[in-house]
Amino acid sequence: MQKPIMAVTGDETAATGDMPTYQIRAPATALPQGVVMAASPGSLHSPQQLAEEATRKRELRLMKNREAAKECRRRKKEYVKCLESRVAVLEVQNKKLIEELETLKDICSPKTD
Repeated sequence: MQKPIMAVTGDETAATGDMPTYQIRAPATALPQGVVMAASPGSLHSPQQLAEEATRKRELRLMKNREAAKECRRRKKEYVKCLESRVAVLEVQNKKLIEELETLKDICSPKTD
């Protein structure tokens, strides 16, 4: 009679430093002799299903990328409008300061008549 296969689980929370600690525990269910588990659930798909899944993932990624690019362009337009508005305010302020400077020059400079 063979012993049941033991499962090894990683416990990241009980780790000291960078090394995880492991605990050996008995499996929740014992498999009958001769039963082999599949390596992963994804291995049960046909090549056509895998290709369809890859196409679906690509389309989803492209759609998300389009949305992100659209949002990026919107934010950029908003930023440029804000900069243009700031430039307009600073131009008006600069014009007023130049006029004030000219006025002060006229007041402070000695009049030669």
